[in-house]
Amino acid sequence: MTTWTEDELAKVGNADELKIASRRPDGTLRRFVTIWGVRLGDDLYVRSAYGYDNPWFQRALRSGDGRIRAGGVERDVAFEVPGREVDEDLSAAYHAKYDRHGPRIVGTVVSPEAVRSTLRLVPR
Repeated sequence: MTTWTEDELAKVGNADELKIASRRPDGTLRRFVTIWGVRLGDDLYVRSAYGYDNPWFQRALRSGDGRIRAGGVERDVAFEVPGREVDEDLSAAYHAKYDRHGPRIVGTVVSPEAVRSTLRLVPR
């Protein structure tokens, strides 16, 4: 199994924004969508600020495969739904990284709907 390098984890984890694209059934990439992401230990995660039914999130769930760009790193990834045991730590990571934007904005990525809309990015 492929893992993130420490350099990739640092660059992607420290980037303010992440661009994410899922793959179509024919293998081509959909357009990139800009979102927020966080690092937790040796893993990278994203959440859908606009909920579980957000089109980019649903496409990522269906395809299970895509690509990210952030902090000078571009990498093919698998999208995995993590276990609920990371929910609180991920919300804390989002607060630590993005609270400077204010509670209304950060609330979109720590709400119960956003927590339900979490994906772990697994490098390919």
